[in-house]
Amino acid sequence: MNPADSAPPQLPNRLQPFSQAFIDFIPTGWAPYPEPVAQPLAATAWTAARRSRLRQEFPGERLVLPAGQPKVRSNDTDHRYRPHSAFAHLSGLGTDLEPGAVLLIEPEEDDCRIYFHPRSPRTDPEFYASSRYGEMWVGPRPSLEELSALTGLPTRDSARLPDDLAGPGPIRVLREADPAVTESVDQARGAVALDRDEALAVACAETRLIKDDFEIAQMEAACAATATGFEAVVEALPEALRRGRGERWVEGIFGLQARHLGNAVGYDSIVASGDHACTLHWIRNDGDLAGSDLMLLDAGVELDSLYTADVTRTLPLGGRFSPAQREVYLAVLEAQTAGIAAARPGALFSDIHDAAVAVIAGHLADWGLLPVSLDQALSPEGGQFRRWMVHGTSHHLGIDVHDCAQARRENYRQGRLAPGMVVTVEPGLYFKSTDLLAPDRFRGVGVRIEDDILITADGNRNLSGALPRRPEEVESWMAEVWQR
Repeated sequence: MNPADSAPPQLPNRLQPFSQAFIDFIPTGWAPYPEPVAQPLAATAWTAARRSRLRQEFPGERLVLPAGQPKVRSNDTDHRYRPHSAFAHLSGLGTDLEPGAVLLIEPEEDDCRIYFHPRSPRTDPEFYASSRYGEMWVGPRPSLEELSALTGLPTRDSARLPDDLAGPGPIRVLREADPAVTESVDQARGAVALDRDEALAVACAETRLIKDDFEIAQMEAACAATATGFEAVVEALPEALRRGRGERWVEGIFGLQARHLGNAVGYDSIVASGDHACTLHWIRNDGDLAGSDLMLLDAGVELDSLYTADVTRTLPLGGRFSPAQREVYLAVLEAQTAGIAAARPGALFSDIHDAAVAVIAGHLADWGLLPVSLDQALSPEGGQFRRWMVHGTSHHLGIDVHDCAQARRENYRQGRLAPGMVVTVEPGLYFKSTDLLAPDRFRGVGVRIEDDILITADGNRNLSGALPRRPEEVESWMAEVWQR
């Protein structure tokens, strides 16, 4: 016999073997788990109506919506877990609840259930040996009864899901959320149905276009928390300037507020000073801060419910705008004001962008920067103004920072605004330091101003309006914060 054949199996390098004495000892001497007393999450009062709207899109069909699995960051470490947005929206579960769970919506009204991996007894090796599910590793996990109390939905062990998927009736799955669940669905129906599943993804996005009252309240709270974060950043600017690598310092200050007041940042914060502000998605955030520069801060707090704000302010690091900085800033502010005014019920979504870029292009024309007439630049065949503002002015906002992104074009970019929609309005002007067509005084200046706008029955409401926008108001606000 080869000695290797009788050798014990090799454990992963980081896993220590467990002695029998430990295995016998570890389940003893623990207090019993308390009886389930969990109160329903606030969102669950609204989730039944959301599921009903989705069910109406696919009568007689079974809909499978996975929460998704943790995503690997590096080797055997994962990113902080966040459930798939559609699952969170339809189940009410936010924060890090519940990896690997699946929501199954049956054709009959009120027939829904959640499948997940429930807590194991302390006598099970999983209790102490599983870094994925073990209580010694990740803390107490909910029982079936506890998760049911949180969501108001029946729950089942995820081990039952493959058999339950084999039930009668057509079935659709949110394909990208969890490949293993998608494979189980494909096996259950005996085919891959890309078109059918894509339609489910589209419908999940479109059910979020108009927010219910709970969602609007969450967006208001996210904007309020974000305003607190911005004020904390202003307070910390002198220290950020002093320490060096100040963009990272600002990122950390805002991130602290986001973790304290909510779940996390809603997206990687953009902290862009000086010429970095001319890079639209600058998230390296490794630059120094200089008192003569502007700093563009694009950041938002995501609440435990996963609803996020998305706000941008451009701040003079020394407390006052220079004449050239103010000139660019006022042009962007005028464009944003026009965009906000266009955000009204019945208007086209694209009207926001058209109103804002008309102002942007007008200023570029006044500065002599357009190589063609203003009308030509604004025509479909033109677009030369986009050299200095290449991005769109608006997007939907909610449980995703770019919410409803899979909605059909006719319901999004070509759709009409309606009460309950929340959109951003965020024009900008960006004059890179290497742009030889830009006036010397503008080179290295980037400005964006962004607010979160709720469409109402008679107009709109600026949810992030607590943060000042006008340059003199920004300067006064910063001075006041520094004098405290």
